Amino acid sequence: MRAAATILHLDMDAFYASAEQAAKPSLRGKPVVVGGLGPRGVVATASYEARRFGVHSAMPMAQARRLAPNAAYLVPRFTLYRTVSDQVMELLGRLSPLVEPLSLDEAFVDLEAGGTADDTASAMEIGEQLRGAIQAVTGLSGSVGLAGSKMLAKIASEEAKPNGILLIEPGTERALLAPMPVRTLPGVGPATADHLRRAGMTTVNDLAEAGEAELVRLLGKAHGSSLHRMASGHDDRPVVAERDAKSVSVEDTFDTDLHDRIRVRTEVERLADRCVHRLRAAGRSGRTVVLKVRRYDFSTLTRSETLRGPTDDPSVVREAAARLLEAVDTTGGVRLLGVGVTGLADFTQEDLFAQAAGERMAAELPDTVEPGAHTAADDGGPESEEPAPESPEQLAARRWPAGHDVRHDTHGHGWVQGSGVGRVTVRFEEPESAPGRVRTFRIDDPELQPADPLPLVRNPVDYSSWPASLPKSRSGALSAGAAESRP
Repeated sequence: MRAAATILHLDMDAFYASAEQAAKPSLRGKPVVVGGLGPRGVVATASYEARRFGVHSAMPMAQARRLAPNAAYLVPRFTLYRTVSDQVMELLGRLSPLVEPLSLDEAFVDLEAGGTADDTASAMEIGEQLRGAIQAVTGLSGSVGLAGSKMLAKIASEEAKPNGILLIEPGTERALLAPMPVRTLPGVGPATADHLRRAGMTTVNDLAEAGEAELVRLLGKAHGSSLHRMASGHDDRPVVAERDAKSVSVEDTFDTDLHDRIRVRTEVERLADRCVHRLRAAGRSGRTVVLKVRRYDFSTLTRSETLRGPTDDPSVVREAAARLLEAVDTTGGVRLLGVGVTGLADFTQEDLFAQAAGERMAAELPDTVEPGAHTAADDGGPESEEPAPESPEQLAARRWPAGHDVRHDTHGHGWVQGSGVGRVTVRFEEPESAPGRVRTFRIDDPELQPADPLPLVRNPVDYSSWPASLPKSRSGALSAGAAESRP
């Protein structure tokens, strides 16, 4: 535990939803829900306006629609979120070499290691400056927690939400934690909390007073000892700059169960390609291919195959995933499919035998068949059936996801409000424009095309010399126990 609050935790406020509101002037101040829009979709993020209706992350989308029927429901745009995340992480990297990202919108920073703060006052000053820098560069707000440990810094940022800053003075941890519910502590989920409740423990103070021996008896040696230390305010985990990923994976839940075997295989191959794209983007390769199948009855099967060496070859991953699928019974229908790669490395080992076999197969193809073309033999013989074609509505929803960017030759940049009955409705506006007009087009209008997201801030402030050149903040009053600043 540190004598000064020099560990910072940043958590962007309702990140996905806030990014969508910043990009779409007509949605500012209105309830926005981001997530999967199909019957089995779940909420990824809800704006604070939507949370007032009871909508929250991980809620089934159908339930969210019942609670907030007039909210804007949008499909995530991860290209935009990653761009903004990179901007935020670049700012954090200017504060310290020890930045530990937890997700796209959340990270710990060791200010002491970066020499940017060594006491309460300087830590609070840097926290205020960081909030201003994030607002200027991204147009979004983030909440900052400062404390002498990672656990307390994260608790502080949660208490500071939205768009606030909270500093927990070292020495006040026990008093601050005492009345909080047990689920405040890391590692206490619903099952553990219910187990503790049955034992008469509902607050952090109850855990501290129960003693380590009692918690070990209830939860086991490792979990019980760790929980008792945290309940007493102790957390000596360091900020770790490199969090080495153990796997890369992608998965999709389908609106309706897939019954057609060929369609299932097509989806597996598509997921394999997406997985390899992420693998290459991270500059990694992997040795073990994993297939995940959740069937109609919610039973989940995983199958894996370990290759002779690490690879980032999409054809190798596709073929391995297809082989794994052959061993899975999908007769009753498939709800979810996933493809992952584990055993990561930062080099590839070319499979010369497989490459040679591939070249021989290509050389033996008839002249009338293009390499890579679909043939009946590829799917098990001439009696295989083609997968059922998607309906026009399904094709429209796939090409024009709600909330995604488009460009029209005449009207310029806009975003999809929705599609159906052979039409797509678009609102034409940009992040720094006034709320735009709405127009409707045929889904096959040749003048309308998907587009890349626009920057949320067109001309961001240059923070290349930050933090040294920033003026001192005039806010950030401190108190004996905790310092807090909110808008």
